[in-house]
Amino acid sequence: MEGMIAGRTASAMPGLDIAEERSWQNFLDAALRLYATLNKQLVESHHLTLNDVRLLDLLDRSPTGSARMGDLAEELMSLPSRVTRQIHRLESQNLVGRCSSPDDGRGVLATITPEGRALLKDALVTYGDGVRTHFLGRLSRTQIAAMGENCRRIGAGLRDAAPPARMGRV
Repeated sequence: MEGMIAGRTASAMPGLDIAEERSWQNFLDAALRLYATLNKQLVESHHLTLNDVRLLDLLDRSPTGSARMGDLAEELMSLPSRVTRQIHRLESQNLVGRCSSPDDGRGVLATITPEGRALLKDALVTYGDGVRTHFLGRLSRTQIAAMGENCRRIGAGLRDAAPPARMGRV
């Protein structure tokens, strides 16, 4: 029967029923709006993008305060060339430095500077407040736990299914 998928009403998106499409569109809209909102707050308050905060946080959490550029690209799910441009911009702000890897002269390490750590500390307060206001504050503890578990399951399935995807501007 046309317009049906396994007994459910088909949507405009092939392969999904109406409830599935609505759920996906609601998730996508919320994720993109949340990203844009947090990004705007960070840029206005600290002149850092959300991806800058994520990169600086990765470096700050590293035991040495540094990481290989390729590893950063993989963790950020970004193209190496995009991370190189990002590091160059942060380097011009004296938030990170670059040097050759002592283990492999071909590799390049990015290292967070004391200025980068100080700015990150302030930016993380803004970031945390934004997450609480725009995401966590709209959910009950039960919903937060369910959302976390659902996202963990989806992420684990994606990690297990294929090599890391290189994402565009997210």
